[in-house]
Amino acid sequence: MKNFSKFFALCLFSAAVTLSGCGGRPHGVLTAQQPQAPGTSRVEMLVATTRSADGAAPGDLFTGERGNSLAFADIAVSIPPDAARRIGEVQWPSALPADPGRDFVTLRADPLSREEAIRRFDARIARTPKRQALVFVHGYNTLFAEAVYRFAQIVHDSGTGALPVLFTWPSRGRLLAYGYDHESASYSRDALEAVLQALARDRSVGEISILAHSMGNWATLEALRQMAIRDKGLAPKIKTIMLAAPDVDFDVFRKQIAQIDERRSLFTLFVSREDEALKASRRVWGNEIRLGGVDPRQEPYRHTLEARHISVVDLTDVKSGDPLGHGTFAEAPEIVRSIGQRLADGQTLSDSQSGVGDKFGQVAIGAASAVGTAASMAVSTPFAIVDPRTRENLSDRLEQFGSQLGDAAGAGADAVAQPLR
Repeated sequence: MKNFSKFFALCLFSAAVTLSGCGGRPHGVLTAQQPQAPGTSRVEMLVATTRSADGAAPGDLFTGERGNSLAFADIAVSIPPDAARRIGEVQWPSALPADPGRDFVTLRADPLSREEAIRRFDARIARTPKRQALVFVHGYNTLFAEAVYRFAQIVHDSGTGALPVLFTWPSRGRLLAYGYDHESASYSRDALEAVLQALARDRSVGEISILAHSMGNWATLEALRQMAIRDKGLAPKIKTIMLAAPDVDFDVFRKQIAQIDERRSLFTLFVSREDEALKASRRVWGNEIRLGGVDPRQEPYRHTLEARHISVVDLTDVKSGDPLGHGTFAEAPEIVRSIGQRLADGQTLSDSQSGVGDKFGQVAIGAASAVGTAASMAVSTPFAIVDPRTRENLSDRLEQFGSQLGDAAGAGADAVAQPLR
């Protein structure tokens, strides 16, 4: 049995290394290209980030490490013609320079001072319908460029006329950096509150909408909780808050929402009981159910959600290009469009709608021990085959854990075989 388990671990190690050589995460794509090609669309966004720029490679702009203060940027992205793409997908360039006819292409990527960021924001918001700003907070395992391109896809495919503002926190973009990412989200909550407070105080702003995904919901809810405590309620300009697949403990959420004391029906919650990433996260957190994985028809969830006037969109039966079911909100065309309608018209989203997201393999977030690492790698491998950009994750720290894989597989096999002896 031990020999078999070591053989299995060796095969797993070899498969992971082989896959890691077949593709990788995007680097250098934020190198600006000009001019914009005919038939393409353009998305312009302002960025506020707690990431560090120190050590960032050319074309990456920011790293996954924590910065000492808020930094700002102005980025424009070209989207390929609609006939050359499918709604819900990000077309990553396979080589640089990218082909604007089939790839997402960066047209501008300018670091800004705080003063210049405010000046550009005020100039653009005045030309925006309802003077509405849309703030997007991404999830775990997300490189800076991935946050930029995913948000550009959501803005374009939803058809929203709101001014895009990306708040991006220090995620290392590594499969096994779940703990670091979670602490980075907490590290960034004060900065996110500061951004929301600045938008609320800005006389040029008419409305504020927020879209958060996965672990980004933790930073978002904490920032809103702090704002509500500080100001005895949320700013009236905040009109819409969309929580997509929140990786947040449900009991903690109940405490957060009680402090926010939501009575204005601002919140829309996207849930799925088939979200494999949230199932894995639940195991990490001692089997405590995550907010994005609840069954809204069952108690105590139903009472809490109804009492707080939270609209729920159940995506359990919705199919998308995300094999983990964690990013359905961004990839299902009908859901992306409905988000745009919600932002434009204020209409309530219902269970008949479907969802949005990002495909990076989050099944292995429980890899905190040798046994967890081996199991996580085994579960993640099939998804790496489906999504080439997750292949790089499989080799992440693999040498570091290489010796542990054999021991872990042996320990797991011994535990399973024990009753047979």
